[in-house]
Amino acid sequence: MIKIQGIDPDMIANNLTPAYPTHPGEVVKDEIEYRKISQRKLAEQTGIPYKMLNDILNGRRSMTTATAMMLEAALGVPTDSLMRLQLKYNMQQATRDKSFMERLAQIRKYAALL
Repeated sequence: MIKIQGIDPDMIANNLTPAYPTHPGEVVKDEIEYRKISQRKLAEQTGIPYKMLNDILNGRRSMTTATAMMLEAALGVPTDSLMRLQLKYNMQQATRDKSFMERLAQIRKYAALL
């Protein structure tokens, strides 16, 4: 992290964290709405259970690699882009977990002693 005297490092453009992370389901949901494809139709076309697809599109379930590959086949949205979004989403969610961040701090403290 860049440290400049008198400047909060969280306010430097390269260090900004989005107010909320983008779940890959949001991207897919926008895409199917733009194409006027129903969730039910997409679920049938891909073989993804409707409830699972709906949960992904509404950010209640993580997207797996297999699901991302099926969605790429159906919509042309690149699997690697969806998976990068999922990774970033997961990482940002983890950083918001205070007890987990405290645990990481303890691990780093112990690791520094090794």
